[in-house]
Amino acid sequence: MSVGLDIGSKSIKVIELKGSAGAWSLRAAGAVAVNAPVIDANLNDQKAVAELASVVKKLIKDARIEGRNVAISLPETQVFTRLMQFPLLNDAEIASAVKWEAEEYIPIPIKDAIIEHQIVERLENATPPQVLVLLVAVLKSLVENYIEVVEKAGLAVVGVETELISIARAVAPEGKTVLLVDFGARSTDIAISKSTQVYFSRSVPTAGDAFTRAVAQSLGVNITQAEEYKRTYGLAENQLEGKVGRALSPIFKVVAGEIKKAIHYYQLNIKGETPTVVIISGGSAGLPGAAAMLTNLLGMEVVIGTPFGKVKVDPEAARGLANYAPLYSAAVGLAMRGD
Repeated sequence: MSVGLDIGSKSIKVIELKGSAGAWSLRAAGAVAVNAPVIDANLNDQKAVAELASVVKKLIKDARIEGRNVAISLPETQVFTRLMQFPLLNDAEIASAVKWEAEEYIPIPIKDAIIEHQIVERLENATPPQVLVLLVAVLKSLVENYIEVVEKAGLAVVGVETELISIARAVAPEGKTVLLVDFGARSTDIAISKSTQVYFSRSVPTAGDAFTRAVAQSLGVNITQAEEYKRTYGLAENQLEGKVGRALSPIFKVVAGEIKKAIHYYQLNIKGETPTVVIISGGSAGLPGAAAMLTNLLGMEVVIGTPFGKVKVDPEAARGLANYAPLYSAAVGLAMRGD
């Protein structure tokens, strides 16, 4: 069994898979909405930690998760990710070079950070030959706070990675370069992935909550009502005289602008293959008309990610998960680690 636990700012998702890479099948899944303090590097409120741990523990029980070892994801807004370029060094030399050069790439003190790296690609035929290395750094205190919540829920953390790395594993196709967009509550996270490997990522603070506020202000309704309108009508022009869509449209244009900037940066600095398709996930991915509007704004094919596309799912379970599938991308990717 392999368990992925995605603790978001508005919901917690858990997935348990059985089998192994290439032959995963879904054993259990569950999600719950939360209204609790966000886990960050400064979370010292033991009452909040205990509260969140209690929610996780109940979710594990209600979803009938059997495993007690879990992989967890960290929010992109609190992680520093950079692509580094080195001459054609061996693995040991790269590890040493990363250690010495990391300080130039991350805005937090080395002594307070956990630093990991992945060799993304060896470009032996490039001029000059080089190695692309993904550097990931995070404050130790953030990881410790996540682990404390998970352990208080009676679980053990066996793997930690960023949300976009998890999402890429679940929804990105092999052999293709794609752009991933994950709509969270507080941030929209963008990555470029080649053969499920993340090459570049960034996070922007325009996301689900901003969509809801725009609807509330435009229609003069409260946040709860605005959330309901947003999810029901989305960008549909033939619903409520298109009022909800007109409220959401400017925010989607901001997100589209950030996606274009990410592609431009990638082409200019990394000179990689341009993505030909955008895969969206997260809470706002399923809004009516969202994929169509982004297609028009970007001039690229935009599709909703299918996190269970690489997992065998019982037909009855698939029907139950259909409306919430985009929410599970990170949790599925975490479980697919096979820790």
